[in-house]
Amino acid sequence: MSDLLSCLNPPQLQAVTLPPVHGLILAGAGSGKTRVLTTRIAWLISTGQVSPHGVLAVTFTNKAAREMQARLAALLPIHPRGLWIGTFHGLCHRMLRAHYQDAALPQAFQILDTADQLALIKRLLKNLGVDDEKYPPKEVMYFINAQKEQGIRAAQVEAFDPYTRRKAELYAEYEAVCQREGGVDFAELLLRCYELLCRNEPLRRHYQQRFRHILVDEFQDTNRLQYAWLKLLAAADQRGAQEAGAALFAVGDDDQSIYAFRGAEVANMREFERHFAAANLIRLEQNYRSQGNILSAANALIQNNRERLGKNLWTDAGEGEPIRVFEGFTDLDEARFVVDEVRALADEEGMARSQMAFLYRSNAQSRVLEHELFSRGIPYRVYGGLRFFERQEIKHALAYLRLMANPDDDTAFLRVVNFPTRGIGARTLENLQATAHQINSSLYNAAASLSGKAGVTVGGFVRLIEQLRRETDGLNLPETVTHVIEISGLAGHYRNEKEGQERLENLDELINASTLFVAEAGEEGNNTANEGEANALLAFLTHASLESGEHQAGEGQEAVQLMSVHAAKGLEFDAVFITGLEQGLFPHENAAQERDGLEEERRLMYVAMTRARKRLYLSYAQSRLLHGQTRYCLPSAFLDEIPPELLKRLTKARPIAPKMPAWSSTMHNNEPPPEEKLPGGLRVGMNVRHAKFGFGVIVESEGEGEQARVQVNFGSAGMKWLALAYARLEPA
Repeated sequence: MSDLLSCLNPPQLQAVTLPPVHGLILAGAGSGKTRVLTTRIAWLISTGQVSPHGVLAVTFTNKAAREMQARLAALLPIHPRGLWIGTFHGLCHRMLRAHYQDAALPQAFQILDTADQLALIKRLLKNLGVDDEKYPPKEVMYFINAQKEQGIRAAQVEAFDPYTRRKAELYAEYEAVCQREGGVDFAELLLRCYELLCRNEPLRRHYQQRFRHILVDEFQDTNRLQYAWLKLLAAADQRGAQEAGAALFAVGDDDQSIYAFRGAEVANMREFERHFAAANLIRLEQNYRSQGNILSAANALIQNNRERLGKNLWTDAGEGEPIRVFEGFTDLDEARFVVDEVRALADEEGMARSQMAFLYRSNAQSRVLEHELFSRGIPYRVYGGLRFFERQEIKHALAYLRLMANPDDDTAFLRVVNFPTRGIGARTLENLQATAHQINSSLYNAAASLSGKAGVTVGGFVRLIEQLRRETDGLNLPETVTHVIEISGLAGHYRNEKEGQERLENLDELINASTLFVAEAGEEGNNTANEGEANALLAFLTHASLESGEHQAGEGQEAVQLMSVHAAKGLEFDAVFITGLEQGLFPHENAAQERDGLEEERRLMYVAMTRARKRLYLSYAQSRLLHGQTRYCLPSAFLDEIPPELLKRLTKARPIAPKMPAWSSTMHNNEPPPEEKLPGGLRVGMNVRHAKFGFGVIVESEGEGEQARVQVNFGSAGMKWLALAYARLEPA
């Protein structure tokens, strides 16, 4: 027994050996929460306080469940697969299989994954004659799942408008179809299990008496229904009493609650403390991952959140390196800097590339990073997602562009002929392909041979492509891409999707990619992009094909990791680069529109920072391409929440200008301004006006011609470096 507990620090030991009472374990990042969970289970079983069958352990991922089972197998002479360890959905599925009759389910009920559920809803809408433009299938699916996760059946939906009432009716129809066909979606697993335990008292008491200890991992990510299910199994009344129920051992970190968009309620942490025994709140604050400066910065940042239980991470590993902060002139400068640092860390310090990660708030940010890595021949891997040019919406947009460049491209034709949906079915496409084969032509040309309804629908698509070709004649490449995304219907389609914002951001980034492509082609003396818009489009499509080829690192190959901050949760790396730290990007502009949105963004930043073991880099750009246009950015407010003594600024030092014009005739000694001429008749010392930042004074300049840029003191808006070719500064 002493060997089992010898590796624990005092708070961990206190948590592991907690008496059989409710307990909330506030486990900070890198504090060993998985060790605490598995060691507590092993301690309870090995000391005879509970049998292996009297433990219920709940995780959020199958990977976490397998890890827990593997650790227990190393600690106990039992087979862990017999234990009730799994995800909420997995454990509820197990109960429903055992009690399918009581749950009013067929013995062979089938689980519907997301694709199955969406297909069923599409079929339902078609059978009911529902306009899927007004009620998009994905929107209906999100509505149904959101209601279920709140424990609400169709008959209980409160609908105050006709649109919601209709969705509630569709929810009821969906319930009926699932019941008739024996289908159970993921949300239904938990709701059906909860309802079963609520109404079947003998069965509920059986499980309440069987599971004497319930342990929950990542408790901060629970939603309302999951928490209600746990309280039901723990036999907890309104006061959290446990005379007849199990001891509920919840492990989580309210500072790492970042899944509100999935229904997670960080308030469950605080509610647990009030509902159950507040005296048994144990903080795990010793961090075994990050060095001291990283933890100090993370602590300082998260202390700005008001609603938190509170803790302070610390380590005995020393302060380590300062946090490096880089300010780039553009997002390209930022990308070049982080890739330069990757090379330096690998070549000069011997750090493995697999231990370096680029983190970003939006997946659309990966493109410029991928481009730079690809250009420099550095292997990379996009974790938990697709590379930029492999994403669905990007491939759709490129397919339209390919058809405009070459109407005989049958692969592109088949990809978008019915996307967005135009009522062109599989039978019509089969007939079209047969016709094309008979007359030895492309699908595009064969479309004219179709008659009836098929001829009308397919002919409409062909006319759309012709329209796009006419309307983009004479436009430059970025304008062409922008026009195609809008007129093809792609933008409108994703605007109508509940989770379409990320896809729209990726389409915007495709416009940025075309803008950069034209600029780089000009810089390199390659006139292909300037010889004509048709040539520019062909060259860009070739470029996209090359970057979407098999360049991502293979399994086992040393590669830089790229991922969103959400995807990084639970991971750790020797060096972490958090990119795009600009207002409106991180924190995201949507945060201002949501209740507690900024606090969620700050928790997301906290998660990103605490992924780093040894090196942490924070970077941002003064200007960034957005919608194909240059956007001037303000540094993220989060940077101001980190003590300056923890930071090492890597940007070349710039002089700080006074609030008054630098070369005013009223200044001491009446020094005359220098005669440094700039494009547009501007000069250092001149008062200027900017459309976004307002009035300011030019305090420094560098570069010539199109490369010229100036530093302007905009007073309350701060000091900005602006490219004169884009800034449109006006003398004031």
